[in-house]
Amino acid sequence: MHFARYGAAALAGAAVADAAYSIATIADIKKTAADVAWDLMQYYHGNETGQTPGILPGPPPAGDYYWWEAGAMWGTLIEYWKYTGDDSYNAVITQGMLHQVGPNRDYMPPNVTASLGNDDQGFWGMSAMLAAELAFPDPPEDEPQWLALAQAVFNTQASPDRHDEECNGGLRWQIPWSNNGYDYKNTIANGCFFNLGARLARYTNNKTYAEWAEKTWDWVEGVGYIDDEYNVYDGGHVQYNCTDINLAQFSYNSAIYLLGAAYMYNYTQGSAKWRDRVDGLVDATIRNFFPDGVAYELPCEEKMTCTTDMLSFKGYLHRWMATATQVAPFIAPKVMPVLRSSTEAAIATCTGEENGRTCGFRWSWRKYDGSKGAGQQMNVLGAVSSLLVEYVPGPVTNTTGGTSKGDPNAGSKSDNFRRDPRPITPGDKAGAGIVTAFILLSAAGAFVWMSIGQ
Repeated sequence: MHFARYGAAALAGAAVADAAYSIATIADIKKTAADVAWDLMQYYHGNETGQTPGILPGPPPAGDYYWWEAGAMWGTLIEYWKYTGDDSYNAVITQGMLHQVGPNRDYMPPNVTASLGNDDQGFWGMSAMLAAELAFPDPPEDEPQWLALAQAVFNTQASPDRHDEECNGGLRWQIPWSNNGYDYKNTIANGCFFNLGARLARYTNNKTYAEWAEKTWDWVEGVGYIDDEYNVYDGGHVQYNCTDINLAQFSYNSAIYLLGAAYMYNYTQGSAKWRDRVDGLVDATIRNFFPDGVAYELPCEEKMTCTTDMLSFKGYLHRWMATATQVAPFIAPKVMPVLRSSTEAAIATCTGEENGRTCGFRWSWRKYDGSKGAGQQMNVLGAVSSLLVEYVPGPVTNTTGGTSKGDPNAGSKSDNFRRDPRPITPGDKAGAGIVTAFILLSAAGAFVWMSIGQ
């Protein structure tokens, strides 16, 4: 057994004496990942009699988790399968992802409308895209196909009904105009759309997707959500022309743009523009979110004001940075050592609760911090599995091994909530001003407001 050029030295000292887990060898990584995946699945009951397939317990107050997080979990488990070869959960993954597609096969099931954001839909679309890219087993022919589902999500979000002239463009956070947060145009909603566009462009070699990705990047940069130093901020309100920028920086915002930019670098065959953007985002992401080489959720971790949603962001950070090294290999010497040192700290937290291996959230503690949940387990699973990225083939396309069937017109029958919102009144603006003041004065309030699920 051998290690890739970034693996040998980093893994040599990775075993932690008092931890439940080791990442010292490839076999250790697979064993650790298997145990963490098992513990993650103890939070899922959708395959039990009388339960709803595809979702984690929720939404609040019925349970801790909003709809989107299960979509993210399936993506984490698809990568787990690809990296380790363990197909134990494949049937459950397929059942869950297909059960939540909704009547129009676009990941807008009616029962989640009251909290349906572009980002929520986008996470399910990205997991479907991942299934196509990793050649995850295709569903039966009479069921929705992975690529077509990703295209349906993209097409609904590219619809004119989702775009308006407020703030000179960009997607709103929420899809129905009546939802709380419809007046907010945020980075993650546009990041999901950008990410999907970049990946569909590479997979299908269709320039229309790439043009949308370019347009979305330009808007996010133009409105000031990404600055000259590649700091990625959270969003702004249309009442203020998106100039009241929430300066909170969340790790998954940086990572989703890094991954999308890496795909665009690959699609454009190494263009200087996208190489510079990838480089800038890598440096900023490591600078902001890996103090001392360990993943840290900058806005909320110090005082543990993180919401349930935010407790899952580190996993996406690790996963997306790792995948970026496959489509933009020049960043691997910067990225992989950091992911390894961060994962070493992560597994050191997995000593909690009854089984002696429940994983915590504050990885820099290098011991269990009393925190537990699906997000915490998903974080560590994503981190551990991603260490195997150097040993598996990169994402495929429809000409390099992809088998998933697409549908360029998918989503054309979707209900994009084509209803004109009522005009914004002076009272609305005054109320928005109070909300904005609250955001600026209360960090905890800002984090709750910007929790992506609700």
